[in-house]
Amino acid sequence: MNKKIKKVDTERIEKAVKEILLAVGEDIDREGLKKTPERVGKMYAELLAGMREDPKVHLRSVFNENYDEIVLLRDIPFYSICEHHLMPFIGSAHVAYLPTGMVLGVSKLARIVDCFARRLQTQERLTYQIADFIMNSLKPMGVTVVLEASHSCMTIRGIKKPGSTMVTSALRGIFKKDPRSRNEVLSLMHK
Repeated sequence: MNKKIKKVDTERIEKAVKEILLAVGEDIDREGLKKTPERVGKMYAELLAGMREDPKVHLRSVFNENYDEIVLLRDIPFYSICEHHLMPFIGSAHVAYLPTGMVLGVSKLARIVDCFARRLQTQERLTYQIADFIMNSLKPMGVTVVLEASHSCMTIRGIKKPGSTMVTSALRGIFKKDPRSRNEVLSLMHK
């Protein structure tokens, strides 16, 4: 995990945004831009809140349960910021695990996704972080995470391919080793 940041330095962000506006030829005293640096500072504090959050807080809702079938939460909306261009990527996460007597409160799966997504990220790393955290924390027989996202750094700039979707997956434990288990969980994710 990244070194803990106690608080976002919004004042520093505001100064940087003023410099960017000046660099692109804008008048920072123009009515529509006067509060833009402040708004951008607050926006980054919100969008990157996961950098200051420990995902372990979401493990307080772990329950002993005699359940040994797939637990799947699919279509979890998420957004993240691509670290290469500081532009958002937005999509859906599908998270499954095969418990060994411990189940997690369902909303906590979504909170774990958010915790890791609200950081400067790559989609590949985000996928692995979610899977590894659940695997290491719950010690299930297996974990599968599939992320589908649209990257604005590719859809509105650069190659400009709107409508394209990037898909990444991380399989751990039985889902990686056993083809039947892998096929079962992947088929459940895409119904």
